[in-house]
Amino acid sequence: MTAKWTRLSVATVLATLVFGTSIADAAGVLTIGRREDGTTFDPIKTAQNVDNWVFSNVFDVLVRVDKSGTKLIPGLAESWTISDDGLTYTFKLRDAKFSNGDAVTADDAAFSILRIRDNPGSLWADSFKVVDTATAADPKTLVVKLKTPSAPFLSSMALPNVSVLPKKVVESEGEDAFGEAPIGSGAFAVKEWRRGDRVILEKNPNYWDAANVSLDGVEWISIPDDNTRMLKVQAGELDTALFVPFSRVAELKKDPNLKIVANPSTREDHMLINHSHGLLGKKEVRQALDMAIDKKAIVDAVTFGIGEVAYSYIPKGALYHYADNLQRPYDPEKAKAMLAAAGASDLKLNYVVNAGNEADEQIAVLMQQMLAKAGVTVDLQKVDPSQSWNMLIDGSYDLSVMYWTNDILDPDQKTTFTLGDDSNMNYMTRYKSQPVKDLVAAARVEMDPKKREQMYIDLQKMAKDDVNWIDLYYSPYINVTRANIENFDQNPLGRFFLEETKKN
Repeated sequence: MTAKWTRLSVATVLATLVFGTSIADAAGVLTIGRREDGTTFDPIKTAQNVDNWVFSNVFDVLVRVDKSGTKLIPGLAESWTISDDGLTYTFKLRDAKFSNGDAVTADDAAFSILRIRDNPGSLWADSFKVVDTATAADPKTLVVKLKTPSAPFLSSMALPNVSVLPKKVVESEGEDAFGEAPIGSGAFAVKEWRRGDRVILEKNPNYWDAANVSLDGVEWISIPDDNTRMLKVQAGELDTALFVPFSRVAELKKDPNLKIVANPSTREDHMLINHSHGLLGKKEVRQALDMAIDKKAIVDAVTFGIGEVAYSYIPKGALYHYADNLQRPYDPEKAKAMLAAAGASDLKLNYVVNAGNEADEQIAVLMQQMLAKAGVTVDLQKVDPSQSWNMLIDGSYDLSVMYWTNDILDPDQKTTFTLGDDSNMNYMTRYKSQPVKDLVAAARVEMDPKKREQMYIDLQKMAKDDVNWIDLYYSPYINVTRANIENFDQNPLGRFFLEETKKN
């Protein structure tokens, strides 16, 4: 606990109890309004940004991605070397400590890599199956040997989900307990997690670069309704708020007390389709649904022109993006005929909508109207955003709009997660294609850049032909802060650099 929290007077504490003032009103504690609460602090057991964006400042990885989102830089590893045959990676760890004061060792790093590969609960196992062994040559030297050369391996080491965890704590406390009250080596430590309300972080005095961290703490506060979050930052009840609705950008820009922060992103919004539900398993039905949706109209109406029509799962600006990928024309009449030919006339679908998300709610109404023109009846089911993820896992949906941002520079991560038929059921779509699965695996180990690029072009074409999901739009990250907040930025992969944020 930091000095600015421990030295609150009795009078201040009484005032807090009487008037409901948050301890976060103390100078140096940044409040962030976000949509939903997190799901776990066990990095291998989630794939959600709501978790990963917090992980990046609680845990640390061996290799980081820089602020521009274009290159790898040292994290817990000060340096690394790769053998000539591309099979052995040797990482030299810096002198670092976990928030409990224990030293970060190569044994902790080896444990974390093998855990994400082998643990039955890991959502990221497929990306790390290429690892043969991970061992500590000495307390500060980690040696990772691969089964075969892997083009994305070094990029994958920047994934928040392979953060270095304290082996001793995880094994002694147990996974479930660690997922609720973690120990990390990042700039901030978890002080308290009030489920459904907020995550309270305090500055980690043992962080290897603590001298350059300005904030005393951070509170991630869950406020599902977009407009409520904006009102709270306007009123000064929050320092910052994420996910500014497109409809509010112009208005908030005019407020001299606020700053709109728009950062380039790898975000893509898309409609997930549950391939395991009856007629949705037919490619022709999915192609018809794609043709029945006017993406340009959605971009214009929902994003106020800020977004851009998406046509590939690999976003613009990302490695191996295919600019000439198929874009099906909007043609509801042809879509209706295709559905009839596929035996899917009078199709009825359940559409799970994230309640309080202005853009998602607007998209849902537009989708309902568009699909009706093709003879499809859509039932909208609004749920709290914290519930929708479990519904995807359970398969309790036909359609649902979600979004993805890349966590690493290489396309392997998203490709494996959405097309590789791994433990995530292809982002819960249940999409299956053996040729696609085989090509995903081959692209991961292809070391010739030109051959590898062609593989990803082919994968983008195949995904579009199969309609693994329906691409909707790309957009920047748009957040808002009070005028006294500096350096509240995300890189294109979504990482917040809160170790650089200042509250003046």
